[in-house]
Amino acid sequence: MAASYVCNLVVNTYSDFTQSFYLDSDATNSSLNMTNYQVASQIRKHAGSSKFVGFAASIVDPLAGHIRVGLTSSQTAELKPGRYLYDVIITDQNGKVSKAVEGMVLVKEGITR
Repeated sequence: MAASYVCNLVVNTYSDFTQSFYLDSDATNSSLNMTNYQVASQIRKHAGSSKFVGFAASIVDPLAGHIRVGLTSSQTAELKPGRYLYDVIITDQNGKVSKAVEGMVLVKEGITR
């Protein structure tokens, strides 16, 4: 996996949020086999920020390259409206770390609580 995908997200405060991604292998031009991989993801106001919110990141179907990130309604309630950055990092079975997905997160304030 040489290049990372860019996908911008919209998160509404006070709501649960999930987003799925399907990753492809550059070598085989098909689904990335993520058996024995790990995945992690964070949201930050800017890249150098020490404060972050961690997405719950999981591999849903390793053979299909299907991963999912999510936030609970209590996590989104703590986010201030505005623009943030995020990325999704994968670590293969050999310990090689790659950025799989990156983009902006627009946090919109919810009305109904």
